[in-house]
Amino acid sequence: MAHEWLDSAIFYEIYPQSFNDTNGDGIGDIPGIIEKLEYIQDAGFNALWLNPCFDSPFVDAGYDVRDFYKVAERYGTNEDLKHLFAEAHKRGMHVILDLVAGHSSSENAWFIDSCKPEKNAYTDRYIWTDSVWNAPDGVGSITGWYRGGYDRDGSAALNFFTAQPALNYGFYKKDEGQDWEQDMNDAGPLSTREELKNIMRFWLGMGCDGFRVDMAGSLVKNDPDKKGTIALWQDVMGFLRKEFPEAVMVSEWGEPDKSLEGGFDMDFLLHFGPSHYPDLFRTEHPYFSSKGEGNLKAFWELYLQNYEKAKKNGGMICIPSGNHDMDRMARTLDSEEMKIAFAFLLSMPGVPFVYYGDEIGMHYVDVPHSIEGGYYRTGSRSPMQWDTSTNAGFSSAKKEKLYIPQDVENMGSINVSTESLDENSLLHEVEDLIEIRKEHSALGNRGDFKLISYEGYPLIYERKHDEETILVVINPSGKDVSSDVDMQGDVLYSYNGNILSGNIVPAQSAFFILKK
Repeated sequence: MAHEWLDSAIFYEIYPQSFNDTNGDGIGDIPGIIEKLEYIQDAGFNALWLNPCFDSPFVDAGYDVRDFYKVAERYGTNEDLKHLFAEAHKRGMHVILDLVAGHSSSENAWFIDSCKPEKNAYTDRYIWTDSVWNAPDGVGSITGWYRGGYDRDGSAALNFFTAQPALNYGFYKKDEGQDWEQDMNDAGPLSTREELKNIMRFWLGMGCDGFRVDMAGSLVKNDPDKKGTIALWQDVMGFLRKEFPEAVMVSEWGEPDKSLEGGFDMDFLLHFGPSHYPDLFRTEHPYFSSKGEGNLKAFWELYLQNYEKAKKNGGMICIPSGNHDMDRMARTLDSEEMKIAFAFLLSMPGVPFVYYGDEIGMHYVDVPHSIEGGYYRTGSRSPMQWDTSTNAGFSSAKKEKLYIPQDVENMGSINVSTESLDENSLLHEVEDLIEIRKEHSALGNRGDFKLISYEGYPLIYERKHDEETILVVINPSGKDVSSDVDMQGDVLYSYNGNILSGNIVPAQSAFFILKK
C-alpha cells in the first residue's frame, strides 16, 4: 500500500456551505474552513473530505459541476483552496475533494458545445441518441433524457436530476438496434476518460491529497457486473499511481469487491443498497438504541464477506457516522446512545469518517422546503453550531440570509463551545475515543478484526495488531446482559465508568479490554 498516511487517517467530512462563513453572506467558505483547522485537529481528526466546491449553479448542491477547474465564487478562489491544502499540510493533515465523475451541470461549457449540430470536440463528451424522439427506457443506469431546447437532433442521457447530463464513458454491452451507443474504447468515451485524468492532475498538482468519487460504480452504461467500470478505474489508477503515488482514492460504490478490484483504496458502506448500514443507527429499531430491539445479523453477514474481500485486496471499508445524504444520527439516537455508537465507530477497522456536527450531536432540522436539491436531506445540512453568539457563531449575516435555517431550538445547548466546557459531553467522548484509537495499533485502521458475539446483545469483537489484542464489548441496550466470553484483562476504556462484574455486561456500556 503506497499511501501510508491513510493507515492512520481519521476523516472529518465538511459540507462547505454549512461549516463556517467568514464574509457574512450566509454561506460557508474555504477561508472559514482554514479558520477552523485548529478545532478539527484538536478534536483528533487528521484528514478532511470536502463536498463539491467547484463552480456550479447549485441545482444539486454542487454535484452539478459547471467548471471542474474553478472553485465556486461563493466559497472563494482556486488560490484559497490551494492555501487550505498548504495550511492542512503544515499541521500534518490531508485533504481529499469530492470528484463528480459521472455527470456535469447542463450549464457546463462542454455540454453547451455538445448541443450544437456541428461536430466539434465535445460532440461525444455526453451520451446522445440519434433522434430527439429516441429516448429509450432501461438503458444502463440512465435515469432520463434531456430533450429539446437545442439544435442538435438527439436526446441526452441524464444521471439523477434533469440538470445533470451523463458524461460519456461508453457502453460495456451495446443494445441491438441502438447504433448511437458507443463502445468504451471509441474516441468519445476515451476523450472523456482523459479529461477526468486531467481534472485529477490539476487539483493534485495544487496540493490535493486525493478524491472521494461520487457514484463511482455508475460510469460505464449497460455494465451489470461492473466489469467495464472496473477496467476504466484500473486504467485511471494506472496513471495515478505513476504520477501521484501518494494520492488516495475513496469510492462511493458500496461494493468493495468491485471498487477495490478497480484500484480504489477504500469503499464506503452506504445507507442504500444491500449493506444494512441503517440497521446500526438509522432504522425503526436501531441496534444502538437503548430499547435493545435492534438486530445486526444481516449487517454482519454481509460486512464479514466484504471485510475479507477488502483485506485480500489490500483495501479498507469505511463505516461513517453519517453524511450529507443521510438523516442526522441524532434523529434516532440520543446523546448517550451516540456516545456508545462512537465507541463502535472508532474501534472498528477501516478509516473512520465523521460528518461535521455529529461529534457534538447536531440535530436534523425540519426545513419546510428543499434547498439546492436537498429535499429530505436538507435538514442534515444545517449550519455548524460553534457557540452561543449570533447564528451560533456560523455567520454574521442576518438569520434570513443563512443558506439553510439553523436548529434554533437546540443551538444554545448543542454547540462546540458548550460541549467543550462539559467534561461529560459527546464531543469529549469522541475526542477520548480518537486518542485511544491512536495510542493502540490494534484499534487502528489496519488492525485485524474478529467478530465473536453478535446475536442480540452484547456485541463483542476482537482487534489485534502485532502483539496487542483488544477485546471490544458493547451493550447499547438499557438492560444488563450476560456473556460467556472471557472478558478478563486490563480495561483501557469504560464508557460512563461502568464496571464489568463476572459475565455481566452493564446496560448502556462499552469496554475496550487489553488481553494478557
